[in-house]
Amino acid sequence: MASRIDLTNQFLIAMPGMADDTFAGSVVYLCEHNEKGALGLVINKPIDITLKNLFEKVELSLDRAELAELPVYFGGPVQTERGFVLHEKLGDDGSAYSSTMSVPGGLEMTTSKDVLEALSSGAGPKKILVTLGYSGWQAGQLEDELGRNGWLTVDADPAIIFDTPIEQRYDRALSLLGFDPRMLSQEAGHA
Repeated sequence: MASRIDLTNQFLIAMPGMADDTFAGSVVYLCEHNEKGALGLVINKPIDITLKNLFEKVELSLDRAELAELPVYFGGPVQTERGFVLHEKLGDDGSAYSSTMSVPGGLEMTTSKDVLEALSSGAGPKKILVTLGYSGWQAGQLEDELGRNGWLTVDADPAIIFDTPIEQRYDRALSLLGFDPRMLSQEAGHA
């Protein structure tokens, strides 16, 4: 039996020329990948909502000026009415939020309103990326897409998520692979 791959805390980078418009040009941070499937958040597709707008919709103030104009992102086509907050790991002081998934070797992803409440009051994580929706794959589905040359994978770099301008994230993620992406072929088994 083949050993299972675990792509948790990696970027999925859509192959150039991906036909699926939902994911064309996308970089997805994988929060979880196991025998049941995979869950990730697209990190480079902002939507027309700022964090200030989002906080107003959930009736919270946002007292952190540095966050107010940050965009909210399209995290993927699943549960697009629900918010997901990708953030740096919090210290070991017990300040975790409810409904937080700790990504082994990586970041944390929180789906509960308490992280927004903490941000509202000026506390909370310093580096965040907020999405509406997530990207999900059923058991074996992502592996199948990888086998058909739909995605490239590479260890995630939080600096690309939090510190890189949106329009540079795809190219920066590709650069982590260490080769010229123009050399890629969309056909399996061909160089």
